[in-house]
Amino acid sequence: MIHSLFLINNFGDVFLEKHWKSVINRSVCDYFFEAKEKALDPENVPPVLQTPHHYLITIYRGKIYFLSVIQSEVPPLFVIEFLHRVADTFQVPFSHPGSSNVGDVLPTGQLSNIPWRRTGVKYTNNEAYFDVIEEIDAILDKSGSTVFADIQGVIEACVRLSGMPDLTLSFMNPRLLDDVSFHPCVRFKRWESEQVLSFIPPDGNFTLMTYHVNSQNLVAIPVYVKQNINFFDTGNCGRLDITIGPKQTMGKTIEGIVVTIHMPKSVLSTNLTSTQGNYTYDLTTKVLVWDIGKLNPQKLPNLRGTLSMQAGCPKPDENPSLNIDLKIQQLAISGVKVSRLDMFGEKYKPFKGVKYLTKAGKFQVRT
Repeated sequence: MIHSLFLINNFGDVFLEKHWKSVINRSVCDYFFEAKEKALDPENVPPVLQTPHHYLITIYRGKIYFLSVIQSEVPPLFVIEFLHRVADTFQVPFSHPGSSNVGDVLPTGQLSNIPWRRTGVKYTNNEAYFDVIEEIDAILDKSGSTVFADIQGVIEACVRLSGMPDLTLSFMNPRLLDDVSFHPCVRFKRWESEQVLSFIPPDGNFTLMTYHVNSQNLVAIPVYVKQNINFFDTGNCGRLDITIGPKQTMGKTIEGIVVTIHMPKSVLSTNLTSTQGNYTYDLTTKVLVWDIGKLNPQKLPNLRGTLSMQAGCPKPDENPSLNIDLKIQQLAISGVKVSRLDMFGEKYKPFKGVKYLTKAGKFQVRT
């Protein structure tokens, strides 16, 4: 019912937050702050506010606002009663919310009204670099059809800019992104209205945002796998034949390919030949690892040969699955692409750059 709870003092500072499901960015409180500014008295703030994606239900007790975030319609009085119970719990610890044991004098040149960025930052070389990293989880059946596909994305930032820069980052296709989560520096209302990231960045390295692409028809599968693993009823042996090729890579090279197969316990040894890379078979763990490396589209890698089985053991009930690891530089497999990065508030011209990386998460091929 209640997704998140924020405790806010009279100065508009969120000093405590609790999330029961996924983390909701505290920028959702901007709607409350707007209503608070319009109200002449703190107790005149509307107790229920509707936003494009949430309901905000608030009470004011002991100079503290208790703001709950709801994602579906619920009886408001039920939530208000719950908030009063929470306020009763906090009555003693926060009976004097305005008091503080912090000194009145703070170091100059270190603090600003932007809590994640100090003032007076200076660099000889001003630069802002962003890494768009996507991890694809997929399950393919024996015929190569997609059973499940999902992409988790993250944008990592490395920003070393002097002064107090204000950045905007735009995407060519922002509507691909779902289930987004932002660093507190991102202005959430700007994203909701324009699908643009607008922010005053922290100094150094930070995670700007995470996102999700789970519409299966939007998830491109970067490789295809032709495989045939058979265990025979007689002869205590089996055969293995695997070929891997590029599929939807937008012309980019696939590298770091590793195929891992957990063989049945009855497989004693392997006699295989690989056209590319090296393979190992661990007799103790029964794990076959084929390290291919970079994929050459003109000469596809193949691994084939025989499997020796323990005498007297029945044929395995099911064939093992293939787990594939891979990397593709300069490609976001979802199609997400940064169209432009602009800076305001400072006069110098920074160095800017965006890199892309796709890598396999749990990528499995059933045989």
